[in-house]
Amino acid sequence: MSMRTATVERKTAETNIKLILNLDGNGHGVIDSGIGFFDHMLNLMTSHGLMDLTLACDGDIDVDGHHSVEDIGIALGDAFRKAIGDKKGIRRYGTFYLPMDEALAFVSLDISGRPYLVYEGGEMAPMIGGFDTELTEEFLRAFAVHAGITLHVRVLYGRNSHHKVEAIFKALGHALRIAVEDDPRVEGIPSTKGSL
Repeated sequence: MSMRTATVERKTAETNIKLILNLDGNGHGVIDSGIGFFDHMLNLMTSHGLMDLTLACDGDIDVDGHHSVEDIGIALGDAFRKAIGDKKGIRRYGTFYLPMDEALAFVSLDISGRPYLVYEGGEMAPMIGGFDTELTEEFLRAFAVHAGITLHVRVLYGRNSHHKVEAIFKALGHALRIAVEDDPRVEGIPSTKGSL
């Protein structure tokens, strides 16, 4: 099986993003979003998803992190959609529960071609380091829409906001890893419609 990779360059008045995504990697990330905590989350997603991600974003973080985080979600989603290709032989669905100390997150997704996000993150501190916790949902929505996946994310419980967000990103990595895996029993596209 050939490596499923994609390169995306996206430039707007607010951000300049270059990234390379390899879905069949070994969990290696070289990530510079300009927001330290967000770099940490993307590295965790990459590591747990066994993807390789090289990402550089020059954004207007002097305003705030919104444009950078959302636009990275867009670019990463575009790269995922390109890298996954025709979707032949993949498992398609991925679901994962992930505990992070006192917090528990649940992610379930379908590489469906029908973008949708259900997000229930619960109460969070407004900021974690330089990261606005409201941007977790913005990233997930941008990624789901541009990747063409149905994505359900829920924090079942927890107290520490860092742990909650970290559990989400780790669980997302695991769910993606499961869904993109090659299933030798699947012939062609895993849909009774014949397309995704």
